[in-house]
Amino acid sequence: MSSLHMSASLARRLGVETGDAAFRHELLEEQAASLGRAGRKVEAALAALASHPGGEGRPAVLKAATDAVWAFLVQREVMGLRDRNAVVAQYGIPREVMVRLGAR
Repeated sequence: MSSLHMSASLARRLGVETGDAAFRHELLEEQAASLGRAGRKVEAALAALASHPGGEGRPAVLKAATDAVWAFLVQREVMGLRDRNAVVAQYGIPREVMVRLGAR
């Protein structure tokens, strides 16, 4: 029994997605969505930190911000995005958070 199998080059020319291409597309979509969620968590944690300039509750808010930033940076690194300085600048991550992460 033989089956008709479309070559990858023909599939590309016709705009037909192969199973592998469709899977990669879905994977990239999920990675982007997941990274977006992590970025929003960083933004929320940093906003909470900014609203607690000192006093009671500050250590817990600082820890939450540090945890969110750490998770975001790790996720980016796993995806091959390693430019930490751009993230620090874009999100305005305070030095005290980066110090807690061990960054210099």
